[in-house]
Amino acid sequence: MSGRIEIVGRVSGRRRWTVEEKLAILRDAFGPDGSVRAAVERHEVGSGAIYTWRRQAMSGALSGVPARPQTAFAEVQISEPPMMLPAPPVEAPADARTAGQIGIELPSGVRLTVDGTVDAEALSRVIGVLAR
Repeated sequence: MSGRIEIVGRVSGRRRWTVEEKLAILRDAFGPDGSVRAAVERHEVGSGAIYTWRRQAMSGALSGVPARPQTAFAEVQISEPPMMLPAPPVEAPADARTAGQIGIELPSGVRLTVDGTVDAEALSRVIGVLAR
């Protein structure tokens, strides 16, 4: 037997951690070089508390700032486009009517007028939807 005795004690009762302390412990546990085990030993906190705080931090409950909602898909149903009335002609000065503008009339009777700054890919998608 050895004459040396080591007593490992814990803080009696429950400890109260501030939000800043909890976030610092989470950074220590889950940071780039973090380790939950090392954080448990260094801060004398249970691993269950660390994982609970992480869940609370991710949901926004820990800091009081709600987390952004998760992305979800929505069901979409495509129906026939409503009957469009032709737009009344807009009178513009003679030189402005043709300066950099393109007039597009689809077989369905829908008319589009775009200028030279239109995004070609976006215009292609719009025409594809309107041509159905």
